[in-house]
Amino acid sequence: MLIEKIERRTAVIGVIGLGYVGLPLAVEKAKAGFPVIGFDIQEKRVAMVNEGHNYIGDVVDEDLERLAKSKKLRATTDFDLLRECDVMAICVPTPLDAFKQPDLSYVIRSAKEISKRLRRDTLVVLESTSYPGTTEDVIKPILEETGMVCGRDFFLAFSPERVDPGNLRFKTKNTPKIVGGYGAMSTKTAKSLYEKVLDAAVFTVSSPKEAEMAKVLENTFRNVNIALINEMTILAQKMGIDIWEVIEAAATKPFGFMPFYPGPGIGGHCIPIDPFYLTYIARKHDSHTRLIEAASEINDEMPQYILRRLMMLLNESKKCLNGAKIILLGIAYKGDIDDTRESPALKVLELLYQAKADVTIVDPYVEAFKWEGIVKRTEPLLRNRVREADAVLITTAHKKGVDYRMVCEEASLVFDTKNILKTFDVDRSHVFVL
Repeated sequence: MLIEKIERRTAVIGVIGLGYVGLPLAVEKAKAGFPVIGFDIQEKRVAMVNEGHNYIGDVVDEDLERLAKSKKLRATTDFDLLRECDVMAICVPTPLDAFKQPDLSYVIRSAKEISKRLRRDTLVVLESTSYPGTTEDVIKPILEETGMVCGRDFFLAFSPERVDPGNLRFKTKNTPKIVGGYGAMSTKTAKSLYEKVLDAAVFTVSSPKEAEMAKVLENTFRNVNIALINEMTILAQKMGIDIWEVIEAAATKPFGFMPFYPGPGIGGHCIPIDPFYLTYIARKHDSHTRLIEAASEINDEMPQYILRRLMMLLNESKKCLNGAKIILLGIAYKGDIDDTRESPALKVLELLYQAKADVTIVDPYVEAFKWEGIVKRTEPLLRNRVREADAVLITTAHKKGVDYRMVCEEASLVFDTKNILKTFDVDRSHVFVL
């Protein structure tokens, strides 16, 4: 019985996709005592895992090195090794296509690779975020092409990833888990597995659809509330009101209010993307998610708003954005990480280039990044470069690695879209906030 193998920690676990979700999950499962095989199509990633070289910020270097050396965790590009696995977790990307519709090609490809090698009494868990119905309507039929019946011959569940890169308090190990299986035995088996791996509660729901909807709701909630505060920010600026002070005052209420903060837009793999999974499936059910779509539009417009504000600030100094020397401080989508996925700073950068500004990109966490098919490198934050700049535009709230005191001493104009300078003892006499 699979549950008995899980209880004894002899079940072999396969993790498909060794990125921001898959590698931390593989490491935690190996640390819990399970033999783990990581699968990835990128040979470089596979080689790094097998050599014990870490490339994900939320993974402890020493943990990966120790697990790789002991062979408790090994990686491969050979999907035939799925035949050895008792449990298979799908942790591959689920991006949007050019029309902002879900691209499930990576998930479907993974399911087909599993289907070719699926054995009886095994568990398949989808962790990649998608719209409600993906597990049962997309994954299950592919796996049942084997002639085996889901819930009887093999088990299937959805358990959404809740990775928050850079979060110092919550990591994969101690973040509560949701599990929704196809049938009671699938749920029970998946719950048993995660309880052996995590130091956190494992909550069960009625089916994969409830678990899928819970994940999308979590990030849609954040998207909508960020849009609200961004819209309030634009209004407050026109009215001469300090929105940051307003948020701080409202947050003193001990109930009924949760503070969200404005910025140049939303980034990362979840918040900008997940709401579109919901709008997509809503249309299939002849429904329209007007609030969600409006929120996404507001957040998508923030880079343009940032640029307009910057142009107005430069204009007050009798300067034009065309040809202006701008230091773009921060290209990562959030502070103190190196992740640039869906970063709003990339859109700001594009708009600056369109305006023919002379842009220097600075980010202590990002040495290089891909942008429009080319690799761009960041520059060091040099005193003379700051002194010569017409404006420093802060687009990422890095708390470490940036000499903000020097920036405020040397820059003639600082536009702080994240209000990060408030946390430092610096001269803010020529600092403007969003």
